[in-house]
Amino acid sequence: LYTVRSLMEDDFSGTLRAVADVGYDEVEFAGYFDHEPREVRDLLAGLGLDAPAAHISLEALREDLSGVIAHARAVGHRFVVCPWLDPAERDSIASYRKVAAELSDFGKACRDSGLRFGWHNHDFELQPIDGTVPLKVLLEETEPELVEFELDLYWVRKGGADPFAYFEQYPGRFTLTHVKDMGADGEETDVGAGTTDFREIFARTEQAGFEHHFVELDNPTDPMASITASHEYLATLTA
Repeated sequence: LYTVRSLMEDDFSGTLRAVADVGYDEVEFAGYFDHEPREVRDLLAGLGLDAPAAHISLEALREDLSGVIAHARAVGHRFVVCPWLDPAERDSIASYRKVAAELSDFGKACRDSGLRFGWHNHDFELQPIDGTVPLKVLLEETEPELVEFELDLYWVRKGGADPFAYFEQYPGRFTLTHVKDMGADGEETDVGAGTTDFREIFARTEQAGFEHHFVELDNPTDPMASITASHEYLATLTA
């Protein structure tokens, strides 16, 4: 739903209905636009949509973890996913180790409340600091049962990494994905319009640990056209 966030802000229920009409049956929230949890849950049920996950900021997790958990449970989410690290906290591997410890604490609290917790990557976690890749620190210094990963299939390539190498080195850790394509120019594009071998990626489902996939384009010119084109392409992979 991050892809259609501008539409969600203007017409929350109508946008969800349009997403369902395209053919999607699962969505990931990135903001509720002042709608109460019960209202959101009822709307999803009426549209036949499931919302396994939501993106929640690190600041919100730090400030009110119990409130985040209660809200997620009320909507019906099963995953709480943290999507971003402020540049001020990316200056050293020591900073990433501190964040990893926090993520483990969040993960334990979520697990104790019947939820699962994850981290979503961008490209900055793949830029080595003093010879160490921050994403590997987050993977290796968190327990799989406490912290799962939502691999963004565009940002991992934008960061110069091979997703297949990560599947092999950290099997089962990538329960969620952002299905986002890379164009020949290196920029993001609609799924199927770029150079990502999605057929081969999905063939690694068991190795990677995939459970849920969410189509995304960060800054689409036409959000509905983008998610429609992406859905049409993905449908051809299972035809």
